[in-house]
Amino acid sequence: MTQNHYDVIIIGGGVSGSALFYELGRYTDIKNICLLEKYGSLASLNSNGSANSQTIHCGDIETNYTLEKAAKVKTTANMVEKYCLQHGYEDKVIFSHQKMALGVGFEEVEYMKNRFNEFKELYPYLELYDKEKLAQIEPAVVFDKDGNEREEEIVAVGCEGEYTTVDYKALSDTFIDNTLKIKDKVTDIFFNNEVKHIQKIGSTYHVQTTMSQFTADFVVVDAGAHSLYLAHKMGHGLDYGCLPMAGSFYISNRKILNGKVYMVQNPKLPFAALHGDPDILVNGFTRFGPTALMLPKLERFKPGTYLDFFKTLRLDFNVIKIFIDLLKDSDIRNYVFRNFLFEVPYINKKLFLQDARKIVPSLCEDDITYAKGFGGVRPQILDKKNQKLMLGEASIDTGEGIIFNMTPSPGATSCLGNAVRDVKVICEYLGFKFNEKCFNEELIKDKTKAKKELKQEALV
Repeated sequence: MTQNHYDVIIIGGGVSGSALFYELGRYTDIKNICLLEKYGSLASLNSNGSANSQTIHCGDIETNYTLEKAAKVKTTANMVEKYCLQHGYEDKVIFSHQKMALGVGFEEVEYMKNRFNEFKELYPYLELYDKEKLAQIEPAVVFDKDGNEREEEIVAVGCEGEYTTVDYKALSDTFIDNTLKIKDKVTDIFFNNEVKHIQKIGSTYHVQTTMSQFTADFVVVDAGAHSLYLAHKMGHGLDYGCLPMAGSFYISNRKILNGKVYMVQNPKLPFAALHGDPDILVNGFTRFGPTALMLPKLERFKPGTYLDFFKTLRLDFNVIKIFIDLLKDSDIRNYVFRNFLFEVPYINKKLFLQDARKIVPSLCEDDITYAKGFGGVRPQILDKKNQKLMLGEASIDTGEGIIFNMTPSPGATSCLGNAVRDVKVICEYLGFKFNEKCFNEELIKDKTKAKKELKQEALV
C-alpha cells in the first residue's frame, strides 16, 4: 500500500469534482478522499464565471428542454439553491434576477404561449408577459434606439424573485471549504497535479500525475473534455468521440437588461441560442452570447491540447458521417458558417449585432465589445455507434471502480445531482454507507418550505 492511498480519488477540481468531494465527505462514512487538480486553483476552466453564463438552468426558460428533461433538471437545480440558502450564500454565490424566454414574431409568440400552458404546472411561478408588461420590467427588449416600440409581435415567459444566477467558481470553493471542516476524515487536495496515466492493478487504481503517484479503490474523472481523453487511454468509451465547442461573448459597457433574457431555441441546433445576462463579475453589465465555434483543442485560453483533441475525436467513417449529416441541414450549415464569421475581426461585431438586436433592438456597435478571455469549451459527445451528436451530459460507468463524466450544459447546474448519482455507485461498490436521510433533508426538501423557514429564522 502506498502512502498516497485513498478510498476515492476525484480527478478535476471544477464544480462537478468539488460537488462530489463535498458529498462524499458530508453524506458518507468514507474516510479517505482525495481531489487532484491540474491547475493551481479550483474551477479555473469551464466552471469559472467568465467561461459560462452564470445561469441556473432549471428548465423553466430553456425552450430546448422537453417537459420530462425540465422536470429532471429542476430537481438538481433546486439542490444548488437549497445548498446555497442553507449556508447563507445569497448575494455571495447565488443571486436573484428576473428572467424570461422571449418570443419574437407570430410563430415564436404562439410557441411561447403553448409552452407556457404546458409548463406552468411544473413551474407555477411562471408568468406570461405581453408587450405592455415587458415595457415595464424589461424596456430594452421593447423599444428601439428612437424610443419607439418595436413593430414585431413579442411575448415572454418569465418570472421575478427566483434565484437565477450562480458564481460557479465561488460555489466550487464553498464545496471544498465546507468539506475541509469535516473532522475525523482525510480530505486531501493536490493542485498542479495533471493526471498522465491511470492503471488498474488487481483491485487498485494507480494514478500517475506530473508530481506524484497515488492509489485508490475507486476513481471518478470529472475533467471536462479530458474525461473522455483519459477514458480512451484506458480503453473505455471508444464508441464516443469529443467535439469541443467554444463559446465567445460580447460585454456591454453598462447595465442594459435588468435580468436574463433568453431566445427561443431552434430545435435543429444542438447549441445554446444567444441570450443576454447580467454579469455578476462585471458590475452587472449585460453580457451577450454565446457564439458557438468548434475548436481543435480541449481547453480554451490554455496552451496545447491540440493533439489531445485529435486523439479524443478518434476520427473515422462514423465521425465523418455525423459531420456530413449535420451539415446537410441548411439551418445547421448556416449556423456553423455564421458562428465562424463571429470570430473574424471587423465583421464579427456587425454580424453579432444583427442577432443581438432580436433581444435589444436599440443595440449599437458602441454598446458592446468582444469579451476577451471570456468563454469556455464544452465537450459535446459524438455517439459513433449510433452516428449522432449527443446532447447534454454523458457518463461512462465502467462497473469496474472508475467513472468518467463529461458535463457540458447543464453540468454545473446538475453538479449536486450528478454527484449523488456517483456517490451511490461508489458506496455500493466499496461497501460504504450513504446517509440518504441527511442528504434528502438538506438538499431535497421542498424549497418553498425552506425559504419560509429561512424567513422565520431571520425574524427571530
